[in-house]
Amino acid sequence: MTSMNGISEQPLYTDSDTICALSTAAGTGAIAVVRVSGRDAFAIVDTIFRPAGDKTPLSRRAPNTLVYGEIVDEQGATLDQVVVSLFRAPHSFTGEDTVEISCHGSLYIRRTLIALLMKKGCRGAMAGEFTRRAFAHGKLDLSQAEAVADLIASESAASHRLAMNQMRGGFSRELFALREQLLQFVSLVELELDFSEEDVEFADRSRLTELAQHIEQVITRLADTFHRGNALKNGIPTIIVGETNAGKSTLLNRLLHDDRALVSDIHGTTRDTLEDTVDIQGTTFRFIDTAGIRDTRDTIENMGIDRTFRKLEQADIVLWTIDGTSADDALQQLSEQLLPRCAGKHLVALINKTDLLAPEQCARHRRALEKWGIAPDAILEISARTDADMTPLENHLAAWAQRDDSASDVVVTNQRHYEALLRAQTAIRRVLQGLRDNYTGDLLSQDIRETLHHLGEITGEITTDEILSTIFRHFCVGK
Repeated sequence: MTSMNGISEQPLYTDSDTICALSTAAGTGAIAVVRVSGRDAFAIVDTIFRPAGDKTPLSRRAPNTLVYGEIVDEQGATLDQVVVSLFRAPHSFTGEDTVEISCHGSLYIRRTLIALLMKKGCRGAMAGEFTRRAFAHGKLDLSQAEAVADLIASESAASHRLAMNQMRGGFSRELFALREQLLQFVSLVELELDFSEEDVEFADRSRLTELAQHIEQVITRLADTFHRGNALKNGIPTIIVGETNAGKSTLLNRLLHDDRALVSDIHGTTRDTLEDTVDIQGTTFRFIDTAGIRDTRDTIENMGIDRTFRKLEQADIVLWTIDGTSADDALQQLSEQLLPRCAGKHLVALINKTDLLAPEQCARHRRALEKWGIAPDAILEISARTDADMTPLENHLAAWAQRDDSASDVVVTNQRHYEALLRAQTAIRRVLQGLRDNYTGDLLSQDIRETLHHLGEITGEITTDEILSTIFRHFCVGK
């Protein structure tokens, strides 16, 4: 079954066919790349490709070479002048014979080229099928395959770095080491079962306990990185809170470099949350403008304030925007509502409207904020209305996001991986409990093997066609 655009929609996966698809983005561009992969890739492209100069067929040429020539239709008319790249199995992305045809970006040329290839024996590729074949041929494991999709979708230096690290196998190496230790663990335990009548102990229980504790610590460390990794991948949730008319919406517009939020001198203008993302020094932040916090009898405004507090619970960073012209007692009252809700979050206090303040007023607010436990370097003085330059605040946010950051860090960003780690964590903790309670080897072995199973789900040692189909159908077709 084939869709109107010539791409296969068949639900069943098979790697016996030679497949083709457009691998560059849709739309008109100078160059487009059509990828062909499978055992007949060279032979099929040979039927429509006429090399310039040397007429040696592609199937007889050296791998990893470029060949210039023409694509011709069934009547022998030239469709386009192209360059083809040759990759011979197993030294290709998919592990199969692969040809990549670089043609001009015309929609007509692309469609006609793919139609020609399909007439000659190709099948239109399914979403993610090239990467799925790379997985099937052992070119990368499942977590690395998923990182390919993350790499394509990355929109910031931070998300790109995380995807590259995972695609290069940083996460996989951690899991491989754990699985090796667990296999050693279970082999000793199960060896005892084979000699149970001789009452022989191959596995020293204290040594096994140390090993299980180490494995539990590593799994926990990896699982604990998920919140950070998910935030870096999708945008660190950063909420802008404060009293009404403190300049929150103006601040959002400054940070986004766009008039996204309605700004007014009327109190209570913002009654719902407004969200948008922006890249700051390589990290994506998801800014959330909220309704101002105050005592009011307006039902709709109170609903907005309730949403403010719910969003506050989800934020990693809180930008407390303070109207520097407010009376000290109003600031004190708001702090009593706000500060208890910011425990465990990075709180930045922004003394706003400095263009209307005397230096002593700013100093007085700063002293009060420091007295309430806010770090001096997390107190910034701004004028959201007049300051076009938000660099000091942006520098502060970027420094916080990149704290203890390293390109070699293994950070979990995938929900599926996180859930598998939690299941593995539960299983290895049962192993520890069994060692403390002196469980028999068969019970310990069962829990160890369950831990192995859940770790194997991440890298693809343990998987099903249903899981693979779910993962790869979210890929673009040409990848």
